[in-house]
Amino acid sequence: MSIELIIGILNIVLISTTPLVFAGIGELVTEKSGVLNLGLEGLMLVGAVTGFITLVLTGNYFYSLFLSIISGVILSGIFAFLVLNLMTNQIATGLALTIFGIGLSAMLGKKFAGTPIDGLNPYYFIVISFLLVFSVGYFLSKTKSGLIVRAVGENHNSAYALGYNVIKTRYLTIIFGGVMSSLAGYYISICYAPMWQEGMTAGRGWIALALVVFATWKPWRLLVGAYIFGGVAIMQMNLQAIGVKLPGQFFNMMPYIATLIVLVFISSNKVRLKLSAPSCLNIPYEKNS
Repeated sequence: MSIELIIGILNIVLISTTPLVFAGIGELVTEKSGVLNLGLEGLMLVGAVTGFITLVLTGNYFYSLFLSIISGVILSGIFAFLVLNLMTNQIATGLALTIFGIGLSAMLGKKFAGTPIDGLNPYYFIVISFLLVFSVGYFLSKTKSGLIVRAVGENHNSAYALGYNVIKTRYLTIIFGGVMSSLAGYYISICYAPMWQEGMTAGRGWIALALVVFATWKPWRLLVGAYIFGGVAIMQMNLQAIGVKLPGQFFNMMPYIATLIVLVFISSNKVRLKLSAPSCLNIPYEKNS
């Protein structure tokens, strides 16, 4: 294998994996505070279509990025209000958010499918994704605010007794996760594949959720896991290129098969999982409890 080919493969892996890093690191912070958001796929799609439509109508990349992020703030804010104030079931609400996002993005983007645009260079976002992972790692382990997030996720009642605002902390982490998911969607429609197509995130939101578990809620492990999954996706292209005679559907399934294998492997070590997962993950918080 030549150096040029290796560099080419690494280049493709970097470009294709970045949205997983954005969405995954956002969900990791959200789950560190004790909230499980299964709405990543919907958030990514709405972020993708919002950024794309804005770019087509205005031709301004800043406006398109800004409105894409705003869409993530609004939708994640609604999710936060439902699960924190109204105390709805986090799993059901997250699934509803995904279904809503899929439908809304399809409706908004119907007239814009196939519209040509000039995409952005993905390497700016690749650099940002690396900086983001290390910044989040530092934030969670070295700063007072990060320690508060972790305390809220581990025992929200004790955190409240110490004077920390549990609801505010979780609002902020949920919105951060929503912004990261919308940024991942923006990257897909503006950088990775400059176009709009219904369902173009292709399940990356679900893979990002699995990555958080695979990483056992540690940012640097999430980065490594994301590139492992990216390598699996690229491997399927290389196998097809060298003439491996298997149905195309099998190659399309490979990243998701890898996701299932990882989840089974991690879940099999229940002690390690319990030691890593935030203790209050997916547990509703009642202020007077």
